[in-house]
Amino acid sequence: MKLKAKRKEYLDLREEIKTLLDKTNSAPLLVRLAWHDSGTYDKSIRIEEWPKCGGANGSIRFVPEINHKANSGLVHGLELLKPLKDKHPSISWADLIQMASATAIEQAGGPKIDMRYGRKDVSSAAECAPEGNLPAGAKPWPNNAASAAEHLRAVFERMGFNDQEIVALSGAHTLGRANPERSGLGKDSTKYTDGTSIVRPDGKPGSGRIGGQSWTKQWLKFDNSYFQDVTGDDDDLLKLDTDRALFADERLKVHANEYRESATDFFRDYAMAHKKLSELGSKFEPAGGIDIDQVDWCLECPIQ
Repeated sequence: MKLKAKRKEYLDLREEIKTLLDKTNSAPLLVRLAWHDSGTYDKSIRIEEWPKCGGANGSIRFVPEINHKANSGLVHGLELLKPLKDKHPSISWADLIQMASATAIEQAGGPKIDMRYGRKDVSSAAECAPEGNLPAGAKPWPNNAASAAEHLRAVFERMGFNDQEIVALSGAHTLGRANPERSGLGKDSTKYTDGTSIVRPDGKPGSGRIGGQSWTKQWLKFDNSYFQDVTGDDDDLLKLDTDRALFADERLKVHANEYRESATDFFRDYAMAHKKLSELGSKFEPAGGIDIDQVDWCLECPIQ
């Protein structure tokens, strides 16, 4: 397929994802799906050893990875995306998953993320990432970490992130909820998740599946309210030890306080960290990836 036609297919797919998001209110689920596909990356393993290094390679679609404890419920995200994958078989699962996440962030009111595409998929379950690479939400902390902050650093530094990026990425909890039957965390339902609250950024009713406990009041809207609500006293909002650690740890709270005061700073730093996360461990074909938003091409041009 020529590059121009390939870009056109990606653009068409993105519009179909927007329609899916509007219909299903599935932004948090699709963001989590992408994070858990890419969040297995281990920077100590050379990219030349792909896919052993883990990362955004579509391996989450296979058993046993999709059945890892941290991935509970994410099979529903794959099910939502499956009709789009069937319609666009030449686009990899890795690209579809990451595009859905970035599109969800933007459609929820968040920043536009400078994405590139062309990720190669792993081809079998034998290439799945090992269990245990994703962050835990509560004690006991894996690898004998002494605190929530130490655990966060162990996980994210393995992927190549610094303190500022850890805090920025944590801000994505402005979207979504924890469900006890999946993660064992949170409440069964609150006044913000029982279907009666307006939680969409456009003010329309609808929240998808009801129940669970959200980190923010308007949990389908991407903004910096996570950093404001996590230090509050609203018992209907979720506050995990890893959330509190952002304001308890001396180095992390510098960034958490900045993002609480400035949505602009948060959006800027989140967009960069999200892009980095979306490319961890990815093998691109062509090598530099495909930018579908660049302005130096047009669908009507005879070349490209």
